[in-house]
Amino acid sequence: MIDSRRRRLMQALGAGTAGVLFAPGLLAATPLPRNVLEKPTFECDPFTLGVASGEPAADGFVIWTRLAPQPLEQGGGMTMRPMPVKWEIAQDDAFRRIVRSGTTLAHPELAHSVHVEVEDLAPGRPYWYRFIVGDATSPTGRSATLPAADARVDRVRFAVAGCQHYEEGHYTAWRRIAEEPLDFVFHYGDYIYEGPDNGPGERRMNGRPFTPLRRHVGGEIYSLDDYRRRHALYRSDRDLQAAHAAAPWFVSFDDHEIDNNWAGEIDQDGTPRELFLLRRAVGMQAFYEHMPLRRASLPVNGRMRMHRRAAWGDLLQTHFLDTRQYRSDQANGDRDALQDEVVRAPERSMLGQEQEQWLYDGLRPDQRRWHVIAQQVGLANLAMQPRGPGSEVTYSMDQWSGYLANRRRLLGHIEQAGMTNVVTVSGDAHRHFASDLLPDEGAPRVISTEFLATSITSGSDGTGEEDDFNRTTRSLNPHLKAMTDKRGYVLCDVNRDVWYGELKVLDRVMVPDEPVKLHARFAVERGRPGLQQA
Repeated sequence: MIDSRRRRLMQALGAGTAGVLFAPGLLAATPLPRNVLEKPTFECDPFTLGVASGEPAADGFVIWTRLAPQPLEQGGGMTMRPMPVKWEIAQDDAFRRIVRSGTTLAHPELAHSVHVEVEDLAPGRPYWYRFIVGDATSPTGRSATLPAADARVDRVRFAVAGCQHYEEGHYTAWRRIAEEPLDFVFHYGDYIYEGPDNGPGERRMNGRPFTPLRRHVGGEIYSLDDYRRRHALYRSDRDLQAAHAAAPWFVSFDDHEIDNNWAGEIDQDGTPRELFLLRRAVGMQAFYEHMPLRRASLPVNGRMRMHRRAAWGDLLQTHFLDTRQYRSDQANGDRDALQDEVVRAPERSMLGQEQEQWLYDGLRPDQRRWHVIAQQVGLANLAMQPRGPGSEVTYSMDQWSGYLANRRRLLGHIEQAGMTNVVTVSGDAHRHFASDLLPDEGAPRVISTEFLATSITSGSDGTGEEDDFNRTTRSLNPHLKAMTDKRGYVLCDVNRDVWYGELKVLDRVMVPDEPVKLHARFAVERGRPGLQQA
């Protein structure tokens, strides 16, 4: 049941078909706020943050923009009044065949962002969209509807990417993603980083001197306006805007959209729970304001519904997870550690009981050729390089390796259901990893496969494969088939019988416009879990 606060806000946003508050030119069709600014004017471009689309369905998708002529000023340089924004959907990029249009309100309560849920479109085809406010017209974006649920689909291509620290490199990987012919983009998280501007001085990264390419504005972010300005800073990048405008996205948050390595209602600093929840709530609001999300994900009482599904006809079923909001606190002080009894405790959860059951309910054999679990952190149980004296290996407590019982339940469900067509995609580790997924170390059977995408910029230029961490981790994990410390993304090219995963890399991100290269390419055959060199 929808609560009264959500109902009132949905009504204020326009809860009818396609989010229309009123038809163009008919401002009196629906009662408007008394303070609406019906004819806004701007001294400079209000579309500095670009446009985006996301959450496609067979009959439509979400289109997004935010009005911000001065994006780093408080309020984005906007007059603090709601104002009408016209939108158009066309069958061609020249807008000769407009098939849907309407007008919605950009509210100051949501940083003058708009989220239009377009409906009644034809399935399985591209569309183009734009916004108009006053005398200003936005850039054009391209989106696409999903195929009908019962349609035969022979191929889907999508990119997996995230971790885009603004200070640590150019967003060239996003430009290369924009140039790929894609059906969608999955952003696994760390869209922004919450840390302060550390100044112009040199520091160390990857064992080498490092000077930030560009700088954050202000200190560590805590307030709603802080988070809004940080999102605006990142959104101002033209390469990132190009990738948003090129294809529909599905987005998730990981930790840095709020605070490093937060877990449920707990942060890493020992902040009182009730204070951290205030920070989490404003971080989630700013995330919603800057993402092409449906109203179903609108934060209510400091929570967001982020686990959801989408399907491409009979070819691909996607399960998008939330591995932050419901997880148990990390074990062993969130330091790399042995997998002790705390790590193995059955009550510890990465997903929370409700989301875990939701996943299992949908992760079952059906008519679709493939299922993909799209989530934030590594599912492969990777032994890490020992630190300090002794020979016992350690594991990350922030990844699934710190939640062993939940990991075993998930892989056990896949195996018991007889599913041999499940692939996992994830990120967060700032390196490419391609792994077979085993229920336990040394187990003889492969249950599934994981492609973990490296970062867009986080970690800067990286060291490639020639570092001790890479060599040691490869030697400790025979199920790990490839890894590299370079920036880039994963491209998944899925047909009816074979899933190809390509680990794309850039040699440098500290210089602009680098070409993208193929580091490794693997194939997974339907019905035969496990990576094969392709």
